[in-house]
Amino acid sequence: MTKATLKPLNEQSIVITGATSGIGLATARRAAKAGACVFLIARGESDLKALCEELQATGARAAWAVADVADHDALVEAADKCVRLFGGFDTWINNAGVSIYGAISATRLDDQRRLFETNYWGVVNGSLVAAAHLRKRYGGGAIINVGSIMSDAPLPIQGVYSASKHAVKGFTNALRMELMQEQAPITVSLVKPAAVDSPYNKHARNLTGYATQNPQPVYATHVVADTILYCASHPIREITVGGGGRLIASFYSVLPGVAEPLFARFAPSLMRDRSSAYEPYDDGLYDPSEDGLHEEVHYPMVRQFSALAEVRKHPGITSGVVAVLAGIGIAALLLNQRSGPTRYERLRGRIDPRGWIDTDGLRDRFGGLADTVRHSLSEAGERAADLSEDARHRGGRFVHDARHSSRKALKKHGKTARRYAHDAGDYARDHAKEGGALLALATIAAAIGAAALDVRRPDSRIRSLGKF
Repeated sequence: MTKATLKPLNEQSIVITGATSGIGLATARRAAKAGACVFLIARGESDLKALCEELQATGARAAWAVADVADHDALVEAADKCVRLFGGFDTWINNAGVSIYGAISATRLDDQRRLFETNYWGVVNGSLVAAAHLRKRYGGGAIINVGSIMSDAPLPIQGVYSASKHAVKGFTNALRMELMQEQAPITVSLVKPAAVDSPYNKHARNLTGYATQNPQPVYATHVVADTILYCASHPIREITVGGGGRLIASFYSVLPGVAEPLFARFAPSLMRDRSSAYEPYDDGLYDPSEDGLHEEVHYPMVRQFSALAEVRKHPGITSGVVAVLAGIGIAALLLNQRSGPTRYERLRGRIDPRGWIDTDGLRDRFGGLADTVRHSLSEAGERAADLSEDARHRGGRFVHDARHSSRKALKKHGKTARRYAHDAGDYARDHAKEGGALLALATIAAAIGAAALDVRRPDSRIRSLGKF
């Protein structure tokens, strides 16, 4: 692949779709502040004019074009206008997107198709237009697609949106490989934000019947904008903004059978805004929501920094910090060593001048250490058995009491109770392996913890046996 020459921001011309709200608005403002020429694309003409005038008042070079990203021809015309005004562009940011809150079964197919027209086909159209220009541009450039952490961990109530972001992720990765194959000087980045303090849910179609919100932790829009602009000047393949979202995605990836029931139970509640009354907003699914330039909606406890994104952007500095901390830890351990002969010197004392080792003494030491560890594990196992037995007796009494007290209710609602019991049995069978694995891990952790706590005691047998 011919290496792309990504310029500093103050030497770039940058195209941004969905530029009049949320992440796109924050990116446009910060790109202009950094000295870049910005070309703004959105559906709302009045908001585009207002933003362009705002940026030009600060001395920035800015222009705009009205276009729906679902319309390929409209994006071609917008790109041509950018070429005429700025001589071309170096970075194309596919940011435009909409959402739907509601069950998949309750969402009209026309609405689902419209969402995909914007979220998926908008990215496809923008990427194809950008790639056609950057292939011919000296030094190439960057295509940056704004995805979502929900491409790694889908959530109920936003199933259609999650599906569209899965499609964006697959398309972005495939496009990157195809450009590598043809050796085009183009970098393709995928930015996956977690929950962001933006008007995202205000512009979404809401079919739930209650007010919605982005679940915590919520990150400021400028955190995502800074990450996007970093990708414009650095060849980043994929980057997540927001450690909270990354944690949820990792949990779903490792234990999907455990995560899905939890998400199904708690995600809708976390996305419900109980402090606000439901109001049918003028959503932006089909028509632009020209309600002014709103970058943020001011959630409580908005995080102004994403450590996960900074680690990804500066791996060298992060490795250096880790190495320094490791060195400090090793030095602290060495300084905290007891005075007197070192363990190595004590070990040498067990070797006579002829090279023979006091094997009996060492064997006694290791044998005693093994006995202590076995004893600790045995105690932990006995305690676990006692707890299990106690839990079994308590559960038996509870079932007996419940069965006795609910006999009349079972007669009255027998079919419903049997259905619930059947569903519970299916769920238990489906998750038996995962539950057994977690129980085994918990037992091992308890045994190790017991041994670790024993080491901390002044009269610890493990500590005394470890001294050579």
